[in-house]
Amino acid sequence: MNAEQPTGPGLARRQTLKAGVGGLCALCLARVGIGLAPAGAQPAGTGRGLVRPRPGSWFREEANGRVHCQLCPWACVLEPGQTARCRVRSNRGGRGYTLAYANPVLVQEDPVERLPFFHIRPGSRTLSISTAGCNLDCKFCEVWDMALVDPDAVHAYDMPPETVLEQARAAGLGSISYAFGEPVVFYEYMRDTMALARRQGLLNLLHTAAFIEPEPLRELCRHLDAANVDLKGFDPRFYRDVCGGELEPVLRSLELLRTAGVHLEITHLLIPTLNDDPATLRRMCIWIRDELGPDVPLHFARFYPLYRLANLPQTPVSTLDRAREIALEVGLRYVYIARVTGHAGENTYCPACGQLAIRRIGFVIGEIHLAEGRCSHCGEPIPGRWT
Repeated sequence: MNAEQPTGPGLARRQTLKAGVGGLCALCLARVGIGLAPAGAQPAGTGRGLVRPRPGSWFREEANGRVHCQLCPWACVLEPGQTARCRVRSNRGGRGYTLAYANPVLVQEDPVERLPFFHIRPGSRTLSISTAGCNLDCKFCEVWDMALVDPDAVHAYDMPPETVLEQARAAGLGSISYAFGEPVVFYEYMRDTMALARRQGLLNLLHTAAFIEPEPLRELCRHLDAANVDLKGFDPRFYRDVCGGELEPVLRSLELLRTAGVHLEITHLLIPTLNDDPATLRRMCIWIRDELGPDVPLHFARFYPLYRLANLPQTPVSTLDRAREIALEVGLRYVYIARVTGHAGENTYCPACGQLAIRRIGFVIGEIHLAEGRCSHCGEPIPGRWT
């Protein structure tokens, strides 16, 4: 971002968001600790504007006092006192700082299926965390009053990495998930928590838009067990106009994650009239098959009208069915339909014998027919992390 560029949305919109942000985020925070952990493991405190600037990584400091952020493809160049478009990386006195460290606005226990991870320990539960901030500006954002706001505008917990692990272990959880907001923008907090979780034997699960530069992502992969990437579309214009981003860096991140050996799943939210063109969906599925492999699970998720796309209808089930048919036709082997509870597309079927491997009803596991990662019916290996 150049010095002349604004650091976020216009003033009027930012004032509106700050005034109304308490609702959703307060609900998110209210869930923390309910049946999650004993009192001794609770965070030290909570408060509005809980921001403690911390020197960040992936900054290049320049002699003229400017700071060049190298975390994501925007490559924001910040004058002293400026904040990047993500709202959480700033130039303080000629040095790069993160404003999103140890101050999550969302901390909650979730089924892994909610993220969604369908090939990671079915039926298990995970501790999810997220801070304020995002480096995209999706018109269909589902957590806009958490992600698309400044960190000093929301209530957050004082929760360093050590406390995150205390919470998870006290609740008997086997994984930490960095999800719901955009984890890329709280990179340092996520990286340090991941390193601690890895040392303590917990899985690290990431749900991200993957709008990140290659080198920071490679560093993250050293601690990462699984990633679900939002591939929001397959049209560069859609990414620019509707998501406020670019497609190519996301494709590059998908290839890097796959090459690094991280378990990979993909979510594609189908938005009526905007990214549901069958020909484009076919091209996307062919790219996934050829560049990532046919075994990468693909989730077609139902859109519900909200935020700046509240005028659009929810995705017809017939559109989701057709998208799944296209993906299967081109050779993808694990294709799911999300957010249509009770749909057969929630289930995992063995691609070799066609028999049911895992039955799901929403986030609930009904049946599992796997033995040591293989189909119980025919012995076909089913890729994933099952134990």
